[in-house]
Amino acid sequence: MIQLGINWNPSPELFNIFGLSIRYYGLMFVAAFLLGIQIMKKIYKNENIPLEHVDSLFMYVVLATLIGARLGEVFFYSWDSYQGRWLEIFLPITESPNSYLFGLIKGYKFVGYRGLASHGAAIGVIIGMALYRKKHNYKSLMWILDRIVIPVASGAVFVRIGNLMNSEIVGKATQSNFGFKFIRNDIGAQQAINITRTNNVEKAYDLIGNVSKYKQTLESVPFRHPTQIYESLSYVCVFLILWFVYWKTDKKDKAGYLFGLFMVLLWSVRFVIEFFKEWQGGLEAVFNVNLNTGQLLSIPMVLVGFYFMFRKRK
Repeated sequence: MIQLGINWNPSPELFNIFGLSIRYYGLMFVAAFLLGIQIMKKIYKNENIPLEHVDSLFMYVVLATLIGARLGEVFFYSWDSYQGRWLEIFLPITESPNSYLFGLIKGYKFVGYRGLASHGAAIGVIIGMALYRKKHNYKSLMWILDRIVIPVASGAVFVRIGNLMNSEIVGKATQSNFGFKFIRNDIGAQQAINITRTNNVEKAYDLIGNVSKYKQTLESVPFRHPTQIYESLSYVCVFLILWFVYWKTDKKDKAGYLFGLFMVLLWSVRFVIEFFKEWQGGLEAVFNVNLNTGQLLSIPMVLVGFYFMFRKRK
């Protein structure tokens, strides 16, 4: 039988400096923001808006994205886990009895901001742009939102690549030899770490992926849909559509249209791809429905998008 699958086992960490972990995920965020700045400068230059506004705009975007995404993860997906652990909501640390944060603070270790939710980020950016507009009164809030969604769409591409490097937000088993074996996400592989009799987790995962002794463990890991790739490629399409509509049509002159188009396209994509993802917890347990949390949150986003696309304008 032809092997169509991939054994996915990269370390999410590039290197570690005095307990500070530098990960692909964080670098993907940096890449997203740097590209976003260049996109907005091109748009502002096209519309004769002073480019110095872009730097302050993106300071708001960065803070709004991180705060909104973090709060979205806490309240939409993981509220039960964070009750009584308020410090971990805003700081990229976790309780670890035998660890020292930066070699100084006992009982915590640095883990980075892996718990982020895109729906929370979207809400955060909208609020952040409202605050930005209040301070910088050179265009309307709707004008800013119509343009900021273009780099936001491009940024979403990088975030999902970061998720792929973290082996997180994995898809359901394909029941075939097609897909990715997310070794670091698999319960069986994690349990097999104990069999390796080593405290070096990276070495343990390497043994499972490459040493014949652990072949049975590797074979037990199912092939799963690489939903991070599905989503990332879909967001490339969303970005290209928004880019085309901005540059090649007059829709940018219709206040709210590009913002609405973004909401419809991106959250529709998210709604569909959620069917291929593993259960992540959150709101579906509360509402007891067949849709998961990502889909429940995407529905109102899409409806908001349709409203701004087709509302009557003076």
